[in-house]
Amino acid sequence: MSNKPSILIVGAGAIGSFYGAILKKAGCSVSTVLRSEYDAVKANGIKISSPLGDLSYRPDQVYRDDDTPTEEPDYLILCVKVLPGVDRAALVKPWMGRNTRLVLIENGLDIERELADAYPDNPIISCLAFIAASRTEPGVVEHKAYGKLVMGRYPEGIDDNCRELSQLFIDGGINIDLTEQVVAERWRKCLWNTPFNPLSVIANGADTRTILDTDGGEELIRAMIREVMDVAAAEGYPMEEKVIEQNIAGTRKMPPYKNSMALDYLNGRPIERDAVLGNVVAIAKRHGIPLPHLNTVLVTLKMRATLEGRD
Repeated sequence: MSNKPSILIVGAGAIGSFYGAILKKAGCSVSTVLRSEYDAVKANGIKISSPLGDLSYRPDQVYRDDDTPTEEPDYLILCVKVLPGVDRAALVKPWMGRNTRLVLIENGLDIERELADAYPDNPIISCLAFIAASRTEPGVVEHKAYGKLVMGRYPEGIDDNCRELSQLFIDGGINIDLTEQVVAERWRKCLWNTPFNPLSVIANGADTRTILDTDGGEELIRAMIREVMDVAAAEGYPMEEKVIEQNIAGTRKMPPYKNSMALDYLNGRPIERDAVLGNVVAIAKRHGIPLPHLNTVLVTLKMRATLEGRD
């Protein structure tokens, strides 16, 4: 019997499935909580094609979200979309034990607070995923590139739980950056997510190359990144001007990529509008910072959602 920690993935879509595979490869017991894909995963496991090789695996246990847990996990990894009306604290409640460490691999700003308030005695590890992966059909994932996680204890610091979990991911074959300031790192990731994700929806699912190569597209991305930087600085997380060009250059090195928000939109699923963009605009309003480009994009997304009956 393995002495490695037990892992429970809540929200085993493309991201949760991939990181579950990495921990399975590291020798952990990995189970999943599923809704719509329960039957497919129960019957066939999770199929993952990847530059790292075939990462397909069968979870040790496959649960529906209303099942009764048989034991508490050592680490509960939450990978659901951060959407209005989704009570994440209630979603994980049946599975949280006294000693369970709660791990968030999710997009957005200020997404940890409600869980920290609900589970003040459980350590919370906040992670940012830098990965290109998509779900192509139930229980099937295509991992295209990257996979690194940036990880730290929320609201700050690095503890033994972070060190243990990071080593498991490293053993499974991916890179980990531990950070003392995970909130600052969330702001850094917003430099990319906040412009590219919403613009991809407005442009009917455009990929990264189309966004940058369209006349005026690169200039628009620069302006939106700069506005995110202004808000981050007001929150106490200033960044150097060079990060704008670093984000653009890094994106150009990627193959043309439809981000997760574009794929959600194209497949009729809700998008993480507020977690990725709305929260930045709300924080800016508290500081009295004008965001002409970001606010225009946010209002346009709201108009589109109203017309399409998605709000």
